[in-house]
Amino acid sequence: MDAKQIVHKMFDNDAFSKWLGIELVEIGEGISVLKMLVRKEMLNGFDVLHGGITYSLADSSLAFASNSYGRKSMSIETSISHTLPCKEGDVLTTKTIERSLTNRIGIYDISVLNQDNKVVALFKGTVYRSDKEW
Repeated sequence: MDAKQIVHKMFDNDAFSKWLGIELVEIGEGISVLKMLVRKEMLNGFDVLHGGITYSLADSSLAFASNSYGRKSMSIETSISHTLPCKEGDVLTTKTIERSLTNRIGIYDISVLNQDNKVVALFKGTVYRSDKEW
């Protein structure tokens, strides 16, 4: 299977990413660009986007990018920094950069940007690349 087929297979079985309203914009080996609209039910008590939603969007981007080579990969370490608040109606987009890819480990930086192209979060993810193929 190629990268697009793998990601579509993953996405078809990913109820949470679908609930988030994620749209697959660009998929390729080591590449994942996702888009999502911030909805009212995603806001916290401060009336801003809950950090877990931004994290989940970036985590989905990590999963799709790291599995795109055909080997099943899963995160072993992740972190996020939230740089700007997001409000209802904002449109968020991920941009993924593959920093390192070895036989067993992949390291990715994912920026989450709003509709004004401002960075709202910076996510770093490390994945373990198993021997299992898609």
